Amino acid sequence: MTWHLRKAWAPLTYTDEHPPTRDNPVAPAQRSPHAHTKASRHQTTDATPLRSFRALLDHLATLTRNRIRYQDTNIEIETLTEPTHDQRRAFDLIKATIPLTIAA
Repeated sequence: MTWHLRKAWAPLTYTDEHPPTRDNPVAPAQRSPHAHTKASRHQTTDATPLRSFRALLDHLATLTRNRIRYQDTNIEIETLTEPTHDQRRAFDLIKATIPLTIAA
């Protein structure tokens, strides 16, 4: 599953999207010119900051459900955090939706 996520989220991470083909499978891997450009600029062509795969997972983990309980009342409200542009794009790349409502 990690391999599929790394491949789908390559546009958001430092992952080489177009690695050059190797004639010799035991030769050291080479990065494509596109990967060198991506790594040197630290952002995508649309100025979105790049993250490591782990950092992207950490950023996605900030989507949370919060329960607000008002003091001295029985009122309790559940809310979801508003997804960032990068979080929306990550979900779009794996063709998944971000839940907008709280399912019981």
